[in-house]
Amino acid sequence: MNLSLEAAIKTLQEWGNGLIASLPNILVGILLILLFYFIGKGIRNLITRATETHQRSKNVGMVVGRLAFGLTILVGFFIALTVIIPSFTAAELLTTLGFGSVAIGFAFKDILQNFLAGILILLTEPFRIGDQIVVNDFEGTVETIETRATKIRTYDNRLVVIPNANMFTDSVTVNTAFDLRRTDYDFGIDYGDDIEKAKKIMLEVMNATEGVATDPAPDVLTVALADSSVNIRGRWWTDPRIKSVLDVKDDVVSTVKKRFDESGITIPWPVRTLVLPQQTKEAINVEVVGKGAKEKKKKS
Repeated sequence: MNLSLEAAIKTLQEWGNGLIASLPNILVGILLILLFYFIGKGIRNLITRATETHQRSKNVGMVVGRLAFGLTILVGFFIALTVIIPSFTAAELLTTLGFGSVAIGFAFKDILQNFLAGILILLTEPFRIGDQIVVNDFEGTVETIETRATKIRTYDNRLVVIPNANMFTDSVTVNTAFDLRRTDYDFGIDYGDDIEKAKKIMLEVMNATEGVATDPAPDVLTVALADSSVNIRGRWWTDPRIKSVLDVKDDVVSTVKKRFDESGITIPWPVRTLVLPQQTKEAINVEVVGKGAKEKKKKS
């Protein structure tokens, strides 16, 4: 028992002496990691500042800057490792990188997939920061495009974080991809009203509404003879952002309704005509007569 205790103490002493002897190397390794961290940060900031003048260059600069930052820290880590453990050779380093990359690939498959998708999104730019997009059930403004996920601020001021793998593989509607966006709205008028007069009013309102583009010009189309109305579709172009789209739509629809009322054009209620077979009519009459007889008997 005494021999085991003495051996354990001796082993601990050897470890302690080895640690003390290695302290200078450990401190140098830590300083190297910190040095490479600040170097990588400086390189990233330099690349970002150099490319921030243009939107496309800015996104590419974000990608290159982040990659340069990560690679610089990785290089610093392995240099520090060779200082702390002098016996750690380049061959062992390559072997560790080989096995480590495979292990990391299996362990962090989803993270790496999102990382690569984020880089591709930033490089190919299917959408940009500030664009208003629709992804599945989410619609809003792109706040940031990170290497792992894209953050969207919804119109009711909620933050949605969507993995980049989903952004890259799913369908994305970019509402602000172009300078103009078309809005359609169907107005129903009575069958007895003048269609050409209604069209003229709609065109006058759309052309006079602030925010409606003149090129392409607004237009109107008779699109359906519905059950109780003749449907006329008004089409106009506006700034693609949601606020402009909704504000202009509110002005157009409200003003057209007011002008229709002033001109005697009716927006009809739905009308339904119910036709009953003769047998059904007779059955209803029998039921009504029977019910009336019962009520009369109760009163007497």
